[in-house]
Formats: sequence, C-alpha cells, structure tokens
Amino acid sequence: MPRTRLLDEEYDYMAVLEARMSRDMLEKLLRIRDPELHRWIADVIRVTEPAMVYLITSEEDFEYVRKAALRNREELPTRYPRHTVHFDGPRDIARDRKNTRILLPGGEKIPFINTYDRDKGLAEIRELLRGIMRGREMFIGFYCFGPKRSPFTLHAVQITDSAYVAHNENILYRLCYDEFVEKAPNLFYARFIHSAGERGENGWSKNIDKRRIYVDLHDYTVYSVNTQYGGNTIGLKKLMFRLCIYKGYLEGWLCEHMFIVGVRGPGGRLTYFTGAFPAGCGKTSTAFISDTIVGDDLAIIKPVNGVPHGVNPEMGMFGIIDGVNPRDDPVLYKLLTDPSNEIIFSNVLLTDDGEVWWNGKEGEPRPGLNYAGRWWPGKKDENGREVPPSHPNARFTISLRSLPNLDPRVDDPMGVPISAMIFGGRDPDTWVPVEEAFDWVHGIITKAAALESEKTAAILEKAGVRELNPFAILDFLPISIGKFIQLHLDFAEKVEKLPRIFSVNYFLRDEQGRYIAEKVDKRVWLKWMELRVHGDVDAVRTPTGLIPVYQDLVKLFEEHLGKDYPESRYEKEFMLRVPQHLAKIERVWKVYEQIPDTPKVLFDVLRKQKERLKEAQSRWGDYISPFKFDRR
Repeated sequence: MPRTRLLDEEYDYMAVLEARMSRDMLEKLLRIRDPELHRWIADVIRVTEPAMVYLITSEEDFEYVRKAALRNREELPTRYPRHTVHFDGPRDIARDRKNTRILLPGGEKIPFINTYDRDKGLAEIRELLRGIMRGREMFIGFYCFGPKRSPFTLHAVQITDSAYVAHNENILYRLCYDEFVEKAPNLFYARFIHSAGERGENGWSKNIDKRRIYVDLHDYTVYSVNTQYGGNTIGLKKLMFRLCIYKGYLEGWLCEHMFIVGVRGPGGRLTYFTGAFPAGCGKTSTAFISDTIVGDDLAIIKPVNGVPHGVNPEMGMFGIIDGVNPRDDPVLYKLLTDPSNEIIFSNVLLTDDGEVWWNGKEGEPRPGLNYAGRWWPGKKDENGREVPPSHPNARFTISLRSLPNLDPRVDDPMGVPISAMIFGGRDPDTWVPVEEAFDWVHGIITKAAALESEKTAAILEKAGVRELNPFAILDFLPISIGKFIQLHLDFAEKVEKLPRIFSVNYFLRDEQGRYIAEKVDKRVWLKWMELRVHGDVDAVRTPTGLIPVYQDLVKLFEEHLGKDYPESRYEKEFMLRVPQHLAKIERVWKVYEQIPDTPKVLFDVLRKQKERLKEAQSRWGDYISPFKFDRR
C-alpha cells in the first residue's frame, strides 16, 4: 500500500534532493533502492526547507552529530568531554498527554485514548511544518527497533532538525543503514518527522502552544513539532512503541512497557523476567538490582517453539536520574559518574565549574544552569516556591554497552525465554510487597489490568494522584484497553508454557506514612520469585494470590542482604488489607464498565476475588495477619 505523502503535487523530487544534499549524502541515500523513501524525504525537505541534510549511516557519523549538538548549543559541555547536558525548558519537561494524539479516520473515539480526526491532524501538521527547518541542518537516521537480522525487529527512519534528538537515537538504538541497503524496497519501516521549531534565547522551543505529537497508525508515521523533551521527540522511544503495540495487536504478539532481566537461582541458574512499572516507580532500580540486564524499558515478546521469548528493541537507557544515589543504586551511580561513559544528562543542574548535579548525587548543589535558567541555592519562582536545582523528571541517556552486568544474549536475534512477568506501581496502602497470581488469567486481570499507581513527574500533570494504569502502558496505547487485555488472554493459546505473573509494591507505608521497605529489599522479592518459578519454595494462599512463607523470607534476607527480617515486619507488610482491596475492585470495576470491549472474564475474575475477600473479612475482620492463612 502506498505511503501517505506530505505533498500531493508532482515535482522533480530528485532535483530537490540534489539541491539540498551533498554528493556524498545523496549517494548514501540512493544506495537504498527505494524510490518511495526518496520521494518522501524530498517531500519533507520541500515542506520544511532545511539548509542542508546529513545522513547518519555509520558509527563514524556519531561524532559529527555529537559535535553538532554542542555547536548548536542544544547540549552544553561539562568538565568531562564525554558528558553533555541538555535543557528542555520549564514548559517542555515531560510527556504531553493532551497534545499526543492517535490519528484515526473520522476521529474515532476510544475510551481513555486521546484520538483525533486523521485528515484534520495531517492538515494541521503540514501547516506547522512549513518552513520550520529553515536555516537548519536536517538529520536522517536509519535504525533497528530490536536486534539486527531478527524476526522480532522493526525498522525506522528518523528525520529531525535536532542534533540532540539524533544524538539520543544514536546511543539508544542500533544503526541499521546496512539492512535498509540490503532489503529495500521490500523493507517495511516506520517514519518519524520531528522539529524543535523556533527556539528562544535559552535554546528552548518557543511555540509550546503549538506543540503537537501525532501518531498516524494508518501510515506508521509520527509527527512531532515545537518540543524537545525526549519522550515527545525521540522517535524510536515511546512513539515507535505505540506503533509496535498496534502492529503486535494486528499480528498477535506482545509489545510491552517492560524491562527484561536475568535473576540467578541455585547453582547459577539464570531465569528471565519482564517487569512493567509506570515511570518513577522503581523500574530502572529493579533492573539494576537484578543479576543481568537485557533491557530496562521495552520488550517485544513472541512465541518461539511454544515458549515466549523476549527481545529488547533498544540498546540504551533514557532513564530518570532523580534520587539515584551511591547507597541504593551503586551500579547505576558508578556508571553515571564514570567520565569514560558517553552520557547525555537532561534537566539536571550544570554548575558553573562544569559539574553535573542531581537530587541524590553526593555533595551540595552550587550555582549554575538548570531547566529553568540561571539557578542558585534558595532561588524562588514567581509564586514564591523554591526552584529545585534538578528537575524530578531529569533524565540520563547512556548505552547498555556500558553496563557491567549486560546479559550476553542482549543481541540474540531469537531473544531470551521469559519465565515470569512482574507488575508494580506506587501503592501506599493495598498491595503487599510481592505476590504471585493464581494463574495467567488471574494475573492478567488482577495484576496487569488492575495496576494502579500514583502519578509522577514524568507527565505534565499533578503528581501523587492515584490512577488506573493497566500494564503500565495507558499513556502509550493506540488501541482500547479492552482489546489489549484480550490480546494477552489470546496469547495464552499461542504458547505451551506460560510465564508466571507477580505483583510487587515498593511503596507500602506504615501508620506514620513512612515506607516500610528499603530500596535494596527488592532484591529479596526478586530472588523469591525466581524460586517460585521453579517450584523450589512453597507459598501461602490468600484471597488475592500467593505470598511468601515467612521462614523463606528470613533465609533470603540473611543470604542476600545480611539482615534480619522480624515477624512483626512480615505481619505489617503482608497483612491483607480487606477494605482497601474491596475499594480497589470497585474503582477498577467502574473504569472497565465504561469500556465497551472489556472482556467479560475481567468482571468474572474481579467478582470471585471480591467474594473471597468478603469471606475472609467475615471470618477474621478487616485487617488479617498473613499467619492466619498459613496452614502450617
């Protein structure tokens, strides 16, 4: 099917390419024998009017892009040559839910999905793009979304006038120009067009009121204008993710907002887990406390000989840096303070003497530049509130190749076998620290589809408000939640060995509002889950799932953390809080009642869970000690 063009008129597209591209760049483009690609690039050039075009086709081009980001002052140098700092500006510092829209014919409505009429959206974007790159350099990169030469992998072309965006793409993804050359014109690829738009004296995008991120499912093309924040602009990040979810839905496989990690068990056994957490809920820290890392954020999962296998479509991390400290995150902290690693820091503090500082870094912040401009200790905004030196959604971009515990199978074209899935969010009062679902359907409904979390600074809305975020994927769904749940239920029929499903909660609080667990305790929860996958330990059956036997946790805390785990803490953490669970079921039920294509089984599973909770409540009361359920 022909791809949508930015221009309907016919013109000499080769003349446009020859006028704006050097001979060397044009030769590189023409090596990809795909006239439709050439014509589309010419359309973008003709509409946006860049001064010149640079193709990113090999790692030799990476240094050129990096220097361009510094030359354009999109990134600023630090005292370490391989560390740079980028600022988005105070109004462009997180994902823009409101202006990120799925373009659908006639503006088809989908509950909880921000949709927009496709024809109107494309017309608006064409106008916003006119002349938007005038006087600037256009960068074009060719990337893999997954390991090279893999049946899991998708492909993409990124066009941007931001060297910062191109720099991120080069760190985060595998360059795949050679695959475009080899497979064109029979290679299907997603397309991304981005422009930061007009920039002000600080280098920030000026026309924030015209910030638009439009995802065209029909054409596998994404348009992003008048923004610089990575979540809105780095095409292969959460924008490609939406296209991946849609393609997986059409073809019957899973594209997930999940890390992939290896956890070692007895005898050095390595078991692979995926994990879904909303932003700022412990996803990165869980990945780093694992034994090996395949990926920290996204996963493509397909059946291989009856077993679910997963690949990481990325090769780098665009992670939240706020709170990263040497005590709780020793591996990550060491990586981020190592001068030899290439790192882009965004929206941190760059001190006047060239140091990077973020909340959690050792030492006190000193005057310098941050996301809001000039900063000094005690600085207040126009409302009299103190301006933090580093933003809560400050980020880092680094290659996975820097990791000391990178899994050797990270580039395996067939991925790794997935034995379990973990779902976790910010929950102050309901879920226990770790719990196993009874089976796949129970887990998909009560752990994944019912995942709630407090909002964090990763979105442009008030933090701290609890919301339903099924599969930690609500912000990225291009299809209805009901269809996405059904996709997982149907996936069970494609595999012979289903992953076990667990929930975790690192944010349970006591009566004084203090977190009960420490950050490092998640290592114990991981080790317990690994043992459960292989049937090495028993579990206690409760109305909501299977929890650890107390004595097993005592052994694990001693073995892996060298500390005691008293009975009083076990009772506090694994207490069944019946009123909170019943309230949660009511909240979840009300949401899914509004979604016409919610699978009927969801209500059946929730109803049975409610009945089990009511039965336990009538027998033991509202708050039930885990020892009540342990028949031993």
